[in-house]
Amino acid sequence: MTTLQPALLAFSLACFAPAALAAPAAPAAVRAPAAAQAAPAKDFDLKGELRKTVAWLRGTQDLKTGSYAGGVEGTAWVLAVLADCPDHYRRVDGPFVAKALEFLAARQDALGAIHDEKATVGEGAAPHALAVKALARHADLESKAVHAKALAFAGQSVATPTTTGIALPAEKDAMKKLANELLAKRGPDGAWDGPRGKVVESARTALALCELYAKTSASSASAPAAAKPLPAFEAADRAKALAAVQRGAQYLLSKSKNGIFDARPGDPSAGITAMAVGALSCSPEPRSPELQKAIDNALGWLVSLQKPDGSIHNEQLANYTTSAAILALARSKKPEYAPVIAKARSWLMALQADEAEGYSPDHPFYGGNSYGDEQRPDLSNVQFALEALAASGLEKGSDAYKRALVFLQRCQNRSESNDIKMPDSDGKTIVSGDDGGAGYGPGTSKAGFIDLGDGRKVSRSYGSMSYALLKGYILCGLPKDDPRMKACWDWLQKHYTLDVNPGFESSSDPTAPYQGLYYYLHTMAKTLALHGEETLVDAAGNAHAWRKELCGRLVAMQSREDGSWVNANAGRWWESNGVMATSYALISLDAAMPK
Repeated sequence: MTTLQPALLAFSLACFAPAALAAPAAPAAVRAPAAAQAAPAKDFDLKGELRKTVAWLRGTQDLKTGSYAGGVEGTAWVLAVLADCPDHYRRVDGPFVAKALEFLAARQDALGAIHDEKATVGEGAAPHALAVKALARHADLESKAVHAKALAFAGQSVATPTTTGIALPAEKDAMKKLANELLAKRGPDGAWDGPRGKVVESARTALALCELYAKTSASSASAPAAAKPLPAFEAADRAKALAAVQRGAQYLLSKSKNGIFDARPGDPSAGITAMAVGALSCSPEPRSPELQKAIDNALGWLVSLQKPDGSIHNEQLANYTTSAAILALARSKKPEYAPVIAKARSWLMALQADEAEGYSPDHPFYGGNSYGDEQRPDLSNVQFALEALAASGLEKGSDAYKRALVFLQRCQNRSESNDIKMPDSDGKTIVSGDDGGAGYGPGTSKAGFIDLGDGRKVSRSYGSMSYALLKGYILCGLPKDDPRMKACWDWLQKHYTLDVNPGFESSSDPTAPYQGLYYYLHTMAKTLALHGEETLVDAAGNAHAWRKELCGRLVAMQSREDGSWVNANAGRWWESNGVMATSYALISLDAAMPK
């Protein structure tokens, strides 16, 4: 038995015992004082706040070793947070998880103990127990052997949850107050500090918040409401489309405060403002002085929000907001915005998952953009980023387009160009299908999966993401006769519709095909305008002049009372918000405007 083993064994046994759940007291930086119970609870997005801290923690990783805070303890704490946070990250999600797990495996000795090099008896016990618990959370095939050996060393078979030293109340209101108190002590960088260092203190506190999130966000699922069919429509000419744009612009103007739009009363949103000012800019010139002033003020406010790293946002959805801001600023054609756009473009390029972050070209997420705080790239974020990069003037042939192309083809159900084989949490392997369409990202789809019955499954293709894929291919420079382009185009023609977002036919939720409907129409209009074909032929052989039909569909859906649009069937992704849905509609009309 090594000199380290007796103390490690004793500590591990104690740590896994029920009595250990009491844990040592939390440091002052994260302890919840009694006053927290009396303070009024503030509304906040706990999931979003946790994403900020996860993003900060990820940025502290040593990519050479895979460790956090340089050792087993910090790495184990961060791995626990990555597993328990609302996004539940796994090894497959990237090197920020995979390399950390590899670091723990590399620190396991022949007896099974996991400890830092040259650790003394006292220094090795706690990290080993934390590592066992972290590995239990990431119990994939590659971690099971390491975990089992570590458990055998400790003489135990079951690991209890990691303790944080922060006592959690039982009542939901008290939980909310505690979360308020903990977040109030966090630094502006998204981290907490204390005697154990920022990484460990931040991970401990974040883990407590993860538990608070899990307990406060749980809700009983209710039966989905029946969906109402969209109104009948007729093809619209240019005059009708322009009239709808002008009415919609007046609605947006009535909802703004000098061009700035709130997510909720008193909470100005950079993301909504960026989309809305892009929509207002669709109003043809000459514009009224009031409208032009709102546009100019909104653009100036967005510029004022640019961070030192080049991103443009006010703490949420950094990739989307920066991309929408670039599009709005570029549309203005004002030369004074060129440096702002260039700096924002550099940030979007840096956000791509690539070698700088430890991703190799064979990783499923290589070349993708994420939200900026959530760590999984997806096709929706990528299509917005690519459009912004193109609008910023990024030269054709840029490495950013080449990297994005690698990501795009892994979103397509086309096995000739998609080599994806991803393990899923149900033990099955996700592989590419062959219908030519696309899901939400590599190995995932909002429309669900098709089980092949042989231990494999395929993510379902659906409309909005298939248009996003085609747009991405175009922006990356693929010609129309490229097999990847042709396969996607064939899927879109076969599934042509303006009544739903196609691909959700198997869903038990009747509102599923209506979720993100305005996003679908927006992506469809922009993609088809780029593609250049004026007619699509559906599965029944019917030809569709998409410009007039898409404009007619939106004209029919516009409110006769105030000129707005809203998704009455499905409010998901902000489409119950009149400003957001109207912004999508105006940008769609502008792109589809009959010539």
